[in-house]
Amino acid sequence: MLYTVRKQQNGYGRPIGILVLKEHIPCPPGTPGNPTTFPFPVIYECVDGVSAAQLRDAEHPGGLSAFIRASQVLVDKGVRAILGGCGLMVVHQRDLAPTVPVPVLTSSLLQLPLIAVTLGAEAQIGVIASSGTSLSAEHLRISGAPEGRTVLSSMEGQPGFADAVMHESGVLDFERVRAEVIAVGRDLVARHPSVAALLLECVDLPPYAAALQEAVERPVFDITTLAAWAAAGVRRSAFVGHY
Repeated sequence: MLYTVRKQQNGYGRPIGILVLKEHIPCPPGTPGNPTTFPFPVIYECVDGVSAAQLRDAEHPGGLSAFIRASQVLVDKGVRAILGGCGLMVVHQRDLAPTVPVPVLTSSLLQLPLIAVTLGAEAQIGVIASSGTSLSAEHLRISGAPEGRTVLSSMEGQPGFADAVMHESGVLDFERVRAEVIAVGRDLVARHPSVAALLLECVDLPPYAAALQEAVERPVFDITTLAAWAAAGVRRSAFVGHY
């Protein structure tokens, strides 16, 4: 086999590239912004000039050209799949995916159709977003979510989360935010007993997924479960065993 040097990099063997926005938010393990979150190497590329606010308008989102440029840089560096570092990036899923020769997975929301078919027809999926105004019905439609199968909740009004993530104070009280996430999840399933699984839209919530799952006793999906699925497909290992 011949290996060829790539002009834009000095390191190799990173199968997943992650698109990130310029934010002032701590990234504990569990967030895609922390490379120790993943059991495989990752590489990052910032989408210059785009903010999360521009992605809230799902019908007229901004920044597609910047997303295309950043994605092409990741492809040039040898990634096998591209992951979105913000759940609202789903607004560019359909336009971005055809522009690069590798799979593009912009948001944890893309798991909604798969989760739905694994559950009974009457079961619903609880989606927890960062705020009550950031995630719209159009975001869900773009993701392919089956109509009538999702129930929305958010971290709206949770002071620890708002301070660190919404206001970007630069400081995150992990235990405080974990308690807030658990409280939101418990309230969601109490109000909607038909919710059989949870999906965390916001990429700042996966650090608390294990505690949330223990509290609500339901499956919990997020951007890390999507990343694991993608990585499993693009970096297969030979089976070793005996017959």
